[in-house]
Amino acid sequence: MEIGQKVKVYRLRDRVNPDIVGKLGRVGVIKDFKMTDGSGVGAIVEFEDKSTTWFFEDEIKPVE
Repeated sequence: MEIGQKVKVYRLRDRVNPDIVGKLGRVGVIKDFKMTDGSGVGAIVEFEDKSTTWFFEDEIKPVE
């Protein structure tokens, strides 16, 4: 995955925040990457409403 790529949120690991759950099934654009806990990389995704949040790479899929 690359910065600027469109992705769809297709699953959530374990976060139950209602704002995050609301992103399930939505499409956004990768804006940046971040280290999560030393063992993985997360993608910071921006959505049409200009909100951003990060997801583990296995929670999003590229949109073609």
